[in-house]
Amino acid sequence: MNETKAVKGARASGFTLIELMIVVAIIGILAAIAIPKFANLIRQSQEGATKGNLSGIRSALSIYYGDNTGVYPTDLPGLTVNGKYLSVIPNSTIPPYHTATSLDVNQTAGGGPGAASEGSGAGEWLYDSLSTDGNYGGVWVNCTHTDTHGTTWTTY
Repeated sequence: MNETKAVKGARASGFTLIELMIVVAIIGILAAIAIPKFANLIRQSQEGATKGNLSGIRSALSIYYGDNTGVYPTDLPGLTVNGKYLSVIPNSTIPPYHTATSLDVNQTAGGGPGAASEGSGAGEWLYDSLSTDGNYGGVWVNCTHTDTHGTTWTTY
């Protein structure tokens, strides 16, 4: 009689192979759902950082314009002289299309955002330094890809 109790107790305290397989399957399903959502959140945060950096550059350009009586710098690194407007040109990160870059391209022909632009279109900043252009002093992300919401980057 004591042997029967010992055997029952041993079986009651363990898991069967079927139970373990069910738990592994559930964890696999949860991981399959969570990992793509996590990757999308990382992309959205990088896009938000780029949009924030674009806003920061535009603010620095506005302050520069006010301090220099209606004249914009000849290029974006002109904002970093003595660190008065920006300490560094921030990165533009367009995942998954382009790597992070703080490069800028001066637009030498009119057109503005959405037009055929100068440069490689590799996600760098596009700055219009042509004083006779209607978009003089404007800055955009030089990329024709779309963000997670389907908006083309040059429209920001």
